[in-house]
Amino acid sequence: MIIRPPAVAGMFYNLNPEMLRKQIKNCFDNKIGPKEIKEEKFIAAVVPHAGYPYSGPVAAWTYSRIPKCNYIILGPNHSGFGSRFGVMKEGIWKTPLGSANIEDKVATKLIENCPLLEFDILSHGSEHSIEVQLPFLQYRFGEGFNFIPICVMNEFASFDFLDECRIVGKSIAKVLKKEKKKWIIIASSDFSHYIPYDFAYSTDEYVIDAILRLDEKDFFARIQEKNASVCGFGPIAIAIIAAKELGAKKGELLKYATSGDVIGDRGAVVGYSSIILK
Repeated sequence: MIIRPPAVAGMFYNLNPEMLRKQIKNCFDNKIGPKEIKEEKFIAAVVPHAGYPYSGPVAAWTYSRIPKCNYIILGPNHSGFGSRFGVMKEGIWKTPLGSANIEDKVATKLIENCPLLEFDILSHGSEHSIEVQLPFLQYRFGEGFNFIPICVMNEFASFDFLDECRIVGKSIAKVLKKEKKKWIIIASSDFSHYIPYDFAYSTDEYVIDAILRLDEKDFFARIQEKNASVCGFGPIAIAIIAAKELGAKKGELLKYATSGDVIGDRGAVVGYSSIILK
């Protein structure tokens, strides 16, 4: 049995279980948080992955809407280690709130159905973008869900890379269409990085518009046009493509804010967004 211990507990979120529950509750109750749980049906989501004091209140918007099911969590590979599309197909991920089990049968089907997806542990070893989503799910549902982590190597948002994202997205949709259990795809991404507050808002609004229209080609084109520093553009494109294959018709922006809205420093901010595709 492969057991992955938490890599960023005590850095991105609280290490103590009781304090972590309070920290997540505060994300929901924050002035920019959702304040209440209001579940609804959707196929995929875009969620930020910074430290909870910064992006947690925005992430809480997705987790206030998400129903209990199983989850494919796609995150960008910040370290550069491992496969280009790395799937951890078995094992348990630990967080201070408990264990999250990988759905090994579906993970194996994904790898068998897509030549680009590889069984890989190295890419997940120190990566935070997927890990930080798990305590939110555990806060809502305890250990009553399974998940599959897919780590996507950061590359330039080229149209050749987009073609690969299409292959991965369509393969995910093909597998999920045959599953009886409900699955939701979560794309982990922050948006603008370390730019002035007003510039972040205008740039991210322009890029997010393409996501809401489920137009992955225009999404990549707008990233290139604005040189936008969206770290999870690959996971987002894969989520858009898979969601459309699974019947999604539109996206909905639940919340956008920046680190400047949380801590007050608007000189160099990071943008965060909660988006659902339904």
